[in-house]
Amino acid sequence: MPVIVKTVETRRDLRVFVKFPLALYKDCPHYVPGLFTDEMATLNPAKNPMGRYSKSRLFLAYKDGKVVGRVAAIINEIANKNWNHAEVRFGWIDFIDDKEVSRALLEAVIAYGKENGMTQISGPLGFTDFDNEGCVVEGFDDISSFALRFNYPYYGEHFEALGMTKVNDWLEYRIF
Repeated sequence: MPVIVKTVETRRDLRVFVKFPLALYKDCPHYVPGLFTDEMATLNPAKNPMGRYSKSRLFLAYKDGKVVGRVAAIINEIANKNWNHAEVRFGWIDFIDDKEVSRALLEAVIAYGKENGMTQISGPLGFTDFDNEGCVVEGFDDISSFALRFNYPYYGEHFEALGMTKVNDWLEYRIF
């Protein structure tokens, strides 16, 4: 069956969007979920202060009638103005290990960016640098921190298959 990508339009859709990682990582002992109420507020433009300075659209991917992925498309107008670029960010990206799903999600972000005059894509990023960012590329056997998003090892392979390249490395240290 083909992948169907739908825009999050209702509060119920937003709940499904926020809860999807709980199902995806249910058997992963290293995943630490965000706080549900924080995620709901951050992703609600009326409650997130960046809603005044950003445009965003959330997408859910379905296959065989089941949610198999999610992504947020974000246009941070302040960052674009300050850095003189036309960039759509993607964040809150999670998906099953199916390249058709990851491709469909990122194509939805690209289409949203083009609709709004954007010429570049970057991510995983949030609305601001205070949101969780990045893609784990090693250390999958450690519990994730509350401040960073966790992902399965296959994410990097999917991003590379889509022609994306790493821009920089962020390191996380634990001090005991």
